[in-house]
Amino acid sequence: MIATIQSVLSDADLLQLRDDLADRVGHFRSRGVIIDVTVLDVVDSFATRTLRSVAHMLKLRGAETVIVGIQPDVAFTMVQLGLTLEGVGTALDLEEGLAFLNAKAKRGSGLWRATPSLSSHRPAPDPQARRGNRPR
Repeated sequence: MIATIQSVLSDADLLQLRDDLADRVGHFRSRGVIIDVTVLDVVDSFATRTLRSVAHMLKLRGAETVIVGIQPDVAFTMVQLGLTLEGVGTALDLEEGLAFLNAKAKRGSGLWRATPSLSSHRPAPDPQARRGNRPR
């Protein structure tokens, strides 16, 4: 799923984005989300915290998140102010964001892989035992 921010967002808009993304990830069973922030020329502490919490929340819902399009001046200011997107993937643009999600999937990070629950885990049966060819 791709969420493109197309104008400056107020704090209320950011919270609405958070809620909408959480709902849509569940509805569409998305495994990857790209949040494109290219148009933002300012990312304050609230926006940074909100984007970070959105990514962590979506991960709990089963979707990996990557934020793309952070402008150089915005990145510089974020670093100067100590604002981080710790634990959140970032990429230069949409193309690299897609590559990031594909690489995560290929590394077997669980992005597109089901994890069995502990209660349903049973050891695989011994194929030799079924055929009566038990080793002695």
